[in-house]
Amino acid sequence: MSVPLSILDLAHIPRGGTAAGSLASSVRLAQSAEKWGYRRIWYAEHHNLSSIASSATSVLIAHVAAATTSIRLGSGGIMLPNHSPLTIAEQFGTLETLHPGRIDLGLGRAPGSDGNTMRALRRDPAAADTFPQDVLELQGYLSGDTRIPGVHATPGRGTNVPLYILGSSLFGAGLAAALGLPYAFASHFAPAALREAVALYRREFQPSAQLEQPHVIAGLNVLAADTEDEAQDQFREGQRRMAELLLGRGRAFTPEEADALLASPGGQQVAQMFTYSAVGTPPQVQDYLEGFTKHADADELIIATRASSEAAWLRSFELVAGLARPVAA
Repeated sequence: MSVPLSILDLAHIPRGGTAAGSLASSVRLAQSAEKWGYRRIWYAEHHNLSSIASSATSVLIAHVAAATTSIRLGSGGIMLPNHSPLTIAEQFGTLETLHPGRIDLGLGRAPGSDGNTMRALRRDPAAADTFPQDVLELQGYLSGDTRIPGVHATPGRGTNVPLYILGSSLFGAGLAAALGLPYAFASHFAPAALREAVALYRREFQPSAQLEQPHVIAGLNVLAADTEDEAQDQFREGQRRMAELLLGRGRAFTPEEADALLASPGGQQVAQMFTYSAVGTPPQVQDYLEGFTKHADADELIIATRASSEAAWLRSFELVAGLARPVAA
């Protein structure tokens, strides 16, 4: 690969599984990914989803960091409208203090939940409107140059945890460019504006203390297996589970029912989320990844894998690792 590879661990709870099992799988993946040479692993903040175990994102990062030694770990991302900047500075400042040089802080402005869940989180929907100011406030706490006189993050002050702006629209691209921060585009589930957003980011990027040159991380779905048929079967099962999650209202479906759901108008929207997907044997996946890297004008790829078993999930990441550019020490 011409660019480094990283992992987005969806902390998926399989049908019939438990959150404890999912978190144990995340530890096993991180320990293996560290040996395989992946650059980083990120976990996303989601709430009120029975199939995702990463709602307490900073707690999960701490747990995985304690079980690993070198791989970078971070959020992909923390939904900042759900939190005060000071709280996040303290959480990630603590993580960086405990695990120096290993922590990333990716930030998004979407609530990551529905309206009822947002109310349960005691958040105001208008909080997303102050996202740029909140990013700057958070950055000030971490750098030690606080924007609120007399208020400091402890731990956090002076840790300079690197920030990343996450997005799937031109807004995030423009903000990342203006602040001189790396930009991660969520093309693994929201592919529509990928090229336009990356072009805007590169065109308008302003160097900063954190970053001299623009850095684009593009997300995509990957499912590698020892045979093409196995990869396609696993990928199809991942699409079925996504349709169940988004359209099934908690109901379990047979494979035939899930396929019918995918064929519906709503299912076509689910299929659109998988626009950028590398599926097949390692050589097939490598060809796709190289083409996607050029298409996305990316400096780094972050891959998500949806498989029906932990064994297939780990095997996919292991096979893809053989294609990766080694991470510099």
